[in-house]
Amino acid sequence: MEYMKNRTMAIIAYITLIGWIVAYLEFKKTDRKSTLVNYHLGQALGLMIISVVLSITSSIILVIIPALGSILYLILLLPLVLLLFGIVAASNEVEKPVPLIGKIFEGKFNFSSKHPLQSN
Repeated sequence: MEYMKNRTMAIIAYITLIGWIVAYLEFKKTDRKSTLVNYHLGQALGLMIISVVLSITSSIILVIIPALGSILYLILLLPLVLLLFGIVAASNEVEKPVPLIGKIFEGKFNFSSKHPLQSN
């Protein structure tokens, strides 16, 4: 049962911000912290951050140079493609970074550590 729950939480982490929050809260409730879920929570959060930055940047560029609209819209599909790679890795239970950006966020987030004010 734990096997399926961890895999499911890792997959759900990639599905919108609400999915990430649900997976994070479920992960925090569990006693035995899965490295798989922790890894994919970090990858999904990194992907969301890059997606927002890419969206804001492309909007600014589009205002300045409207002729680049078609190219920018194609570039904005990149996070969706990367999201699919993340979901596939999570469903195969592999701690594999998302292509292009995954290495940047490896080890940057640790969701399994205790809060500094909590006692052992």
